[in-house]
Amino acid sequence: MKYDVVIIGAGAAGSVLASRLAADPKTSVLLLEAGPDYPDPAHLPDDIKFGHTRFAEALDSTHNWALRGTITEEQGEIHVAQGKVVGGGSAINGQAMQRGFPEDFDAWAALGNDEWSYAKVLPYFRKSERDLDIQDEFHGTDGPMPVRRRQSGPWPAIQKAFRDACVQEGFGTTEDTNGPHPAGVGVSPSNNLDGMRMSAALTHLQPMRHCLNLTVRGGVFVRRILFNGLRAVGVEAESGGKVFTVEADRVVLSAGAIRSPQLLMLSGIGPKDQLQPFGIPIVHELPGVGQHLWNHLSAQMTFKVKDGISLAAHADAVHFSLHYTAQGSSASNDMVLRTSPVVDERLERVPGLRTKYLTGDVPPDRVARISCTLGLPDGSGYVRLASADPAVQPSFHYGYLQHPNDRRRVREGLRLAVRLLESPAYKDVADYRIQPTDAVLADDDALDLWIRQTVGTARHVSGTCKMGPDADPLAVVDQYCRVKGVQGLWVVDASVMPRIPRSGGTHATVLMIGERVVDWIASGAPRLAAV
Repeated sequence: MKYDVVIIGAGAAGSVLASRLAADPKTSVLLLEAGPDYPDPAHLPDDIKFGHTRFAEALDSTHNWALRGTITEEQGEIHVAQGKVVGGGSAINGQAMQRGFPEDFDAWAALGNDEWSYAKVLPYFRKSERDLDIQDEFHGTDGPMPVRRRQSGPWPAIQKAFRDACVQEGFGTTEDTNGPHPAGVGVSPSNNLDGMRMSAALTHLQPMRHCLNLTVRGGVFVRRILFNGLRAVGVEAESGGKVFTVEADRVVLSAGAIRSPQLLMLSGIGPKDQLQPFGIPIVHELPGVGQHLWNHLSAQMTFKVKDGISLAAHADAVHFSLHYTAQGSSASNDMVLRTSPVVDERLERVPGLRTKYLTGDVPPDRVARISCTLGLPDGSGYVRLASADPAVQPSFHYGYLQHPNDRRRVREGLRLAVRLLESPAYKDVADYRIQPTDAVLADDDALDLWIRQTVGTARHVSGTCKMGPDADPLAVVDQYCRVKGVQGLWVVDASVMPRIPRSGGTHATVLMIGERVVDWIASGAPRLAAV
């Protein structure tokens, strides 16, 4: 059978696209996902349904790809969880609904992507969400995705101390980190609703499953995109041990910032020096495929809490974030600080605690941290083919802390965290700092090394099929998300971001990207009318 649109990957963007495109009964849509599908929410596994564990992220989970990627040279390869289930990353994530900031999207527009200014993307943020706390011109009230700010429970002692310390340090407060003025310390938004993780599979896709023109297939591994000349005409896929082809008028790649560039390269689109060594025929050379891998890092300062201070969090307890501008930065709000227990509040099947560096001799369940996130890194990594076999994962390297400005800002961020800890706000909460030690803090080189040895990571991979004008030789898609140099092929996921959102989160922005591109795919061409 031939479909109007085939979408590869049922993650956040793919679920949004499938649901919105299927609203037109004249458009036949096939959504393919390598992981399992759970069409009946009543049979959704607990690790997907509920947000209080990290079980779906575990190495042995059937719901993530369990990839291996390099974080720093000191740490080498680590386990990287990427969603492998209908819902994708939105079905296994930490349920953060932090948007990119207005200046992120105006920066995208300034790079030659004028359709992505804040004024033009705001309607699509509003379209995607149902904000349960704030009703104004910046927030949606009837969209599929619920957004709330968990704060009805008691304030954990470490959260209150963090907020008070930020205010004492001179930072302002904000009531809305998703609004026009997000700087300062404020409550982090979430899409956890009464304990349930509201994935895009539940919010967007589920209400449209009854449509006869929408077909959702789990357990289907797409091997490559098929071309007739320079036009995408379908996909080659594998299911149940059999390889088959599916024809389509339009093909949309929404496999995420690791798999999307891999599939492009396997299909003959990418840098010549990546394709030729594996004998892959070149359909169209695009040197930017797999470049500019962005991801947020998290460096951590740890401290022992006083006896009697509980680190057990109420299910509806508040979580604060501080968005601020690093000293000397040309970009505003490029840094984020947060606090949390070292023992993850979401239960882990195998706790990933590196006690040597983070907790010393202190029992991990008595240790808390202030985490420093580099919101807008200057350095980036890459994704490269490791084999012409689609079953072999690509190699990828985050490239953390290779840029001197990144090292400087993270150093300063940790030193800021230390100042917060030493403020009066923590006098009844913190016993003493554990790591980094005074000696390490006092020496830039020693601190840089310690950060590279201990830094953690987010699952905010992006940028590897970035959008840009023809003047940018490393742009992979145009601003309408059409793959350059070919016809009938789009990429719609986090990989098209020309820069990662400085806010410290990507999920809400990926949902917006899906909403934004729907009309362009539906028409097969740019929609030039103003939103």
